[in-house]
Amino acid sequence: MKALQLAEPKAWRQIDIPHPEKPGPGEALVRVHRVGICGTDISGYLGKMPFFSYPRIPGHELGVEVVEVGAGVTNVKAGDRCSVEPYINDPESYASRHGRPNCCEKLQVLGVHRDGGMRPFFTLPARKLHVSKKLAFDQLALVETLAIGCHATNRSQVAEGEYCLIIGAGPIGLATLEFVKLTGAKIIMLDMNDTRLKFCREVMGVQHTVKPSDKLEQDLRDLTEGHLPEVVIDATGNNASMSAAFGYVAPGGRLVYVGITTDEVNFRHPIFHRPEGTLLCSRNALPADFTRIIGLIEEGQINTQPWITHRASFDNLIEIFPSYTRPETGVIKAVVEVGE
Repeated sequence: MKALQLAEPKAWRQIDIPHPEKPGPGEALVRVHRVGICGTDISGYLGKMPFFSYPRIPGHELGVEVVEVGAGVTNVKAGDRCSVEPYINDPESYASRHGRPNCCEKLQVLGVHRDGGMRPFFTLPARKLHVSKKLAFDQLALVETLAIGCHATNRSQVAEGEYCLIIGAGPIGLATLEFVKLTGAKIIMLDMNDTRLKFCREVMGVQHTVKPSDKLEQDLRDLTEGHLPEVVIDATGNNASMSAAFGYVAPGGRLVYVGITTDEVNFRHPIFHRPEGTLLCSRNALPADFTRIIGLIEEGQINTQPWITHRASFDNLIEIFPSYTRPETGVIKAVVEVGE
């Protein structure tokens, strides 16, 4: 069968691989219907993702159908539509035993450390499948992106009435926005791209948006009753942005990094020591996040309709993909249609 592989940065190729064998104990064979494209895929293509290894079949935002299950599998059955939790952890590791499977020392993320879903069929641990009786494959492919934002919001402990500055209005920033909204916090979106900020205001209902400038600190104070935001979440993966974010936190506030950079992040210590700031990192998501998100979408509390702005077929992705790296393309979320 055909698969799409990144041989090295900026070098896609279509390859032939064997059809997977029957699933073993605890495994499920799935058919891939939808693959979401996210910042990790873009960074992997550009050679800027520190955890990415080559050659690699990408694809970790997945809407799949169960074809067959192996011995001992009870959580899914053939015909189930599922979202995939792509973080393949060792259940016996220290992190997993302490409720942190998302940062397991032996973690293998589909499409990053091991081959992912840019292929019609593959086998994975059945425990990583999350079933929905209601959601379409498009929606199921969005769950993982939303899970990143869900986990980042939980890490921030943002509360009702607090000001939360979200830096970066790409898919991860928008996913974070969805969950910060549910807390009742007052949101400010920061981005360089006017189109994305317009999307935040007109589609996502954000009242306050700002752009980087020499007077950004004062702009933020003007929006936060003079004291800067209690929570700052940086979803850019840009080291300059991440370095500057130390200066935007209110006394006693929290700074959360969701994006990843291979470059150094630096700051002058007094800038963050003075407000007694707390620095947090947010990596991947937890199983409970997937369960919660599927429920929220099913109940209509999260509207996925505005998210998908671009589509590609499995056959034309290689030709189209470079356009997704350019801001002027206006991509919020691209989805690859692997099968119907």
